Amino acid sequence: QVQLVESGGGLVQAGGSLRLSCAASGISSSINSMGWYRQAPGKQRELVARITVGGATVYADSAKGRFTISSHNAKNTVYLQMNSLKPEDTAVYYCKVVAATNWNGYWGQGTQVTVSS
Repeated sequence: QVQLVESGGGLVQAGGSLRLSCAASGISSSINSMGWYRQAPGKQRELVARITVGGATVYADSAKGRFTISSHNAKNTVYLQMNSLKPEDTAVYYCKVVAATNWNGYWGQGTQVTVSS
């Protein structure tokens, strides 16, 4: 059974930093990519950043220059370092893993990030 365990969310003041972690287990195939998405109240879930097993990264415009995604492939773990946080970054952040063999996507349960002004 695939399980994604996220950690690192919390409450921080504007300008502060947080580091999110997501560890995936139970995936029988290799992983194609890992990423972070977020969903604010009343809004659709959106991509924040994604990294492939080869290290290629994609960032949302809102994350560029402030957030950094990284991964430890051997541990099936992905991180999101978030700096210079803004109140508009407040959302539930979800980890997603895409399997390489069948392109199935697996989601974590989400972790709340709240940035106060």
